[in-house]
Amino acid sequence: MEIPEHHKRTVIPHIFVDGAAEAIRFYQAAFDASELFRLAGDGDGDRDGGDGDDGGRIVHAEIVIHGATLMLSDAHLDPFAPPAAAAGASVALHVYVPDVDALTVQAVTAGAQLLSPPADMPYGARQSMLRDPFGHVWIFLTPLPAA
Repeated sequence: MEIPEHHKRTVIPHIFVDGAAEAIRFYQAAFDASELFRLAGDGDGDRDGGDGDDGGRIVHAEIVIHGATLMLSDAHLDPFAPPAAAAGASVALHVYVPDVDALTVQAVTAGAQLLSPPADMPYGARQSMLRDPFGHVWIFLTPLPAA
């Protein structure tokens, strides 16, 4: 197997959610995601406790959000659980986009929770912070023009 180009020289986040199919639809509506790959049900035959049936869960999916690859799966046995099962998110997902203001409005309209509105930051980017309906924190950034 050759490594796919969009997997080379990068760390690829793999998030776990309750309702991966719903999450993919949300990411498409909120963040302009496109789906690359989906492996549903019976991927390993025991994601739900060893009875040989995955119950229609998404075992593995890949989407692209503004050029960034994200892997996701339905939550299953430890150690993989959605952030709602913990005391909060331990990871934030950063994505550069052409227009952070427009994407923020789009995401909130689609159901994201606004944690901080778009603002110019001292490190040269305009950014907003959102929490998706599945508990994951997203930071979207647009580079500011050079001063």
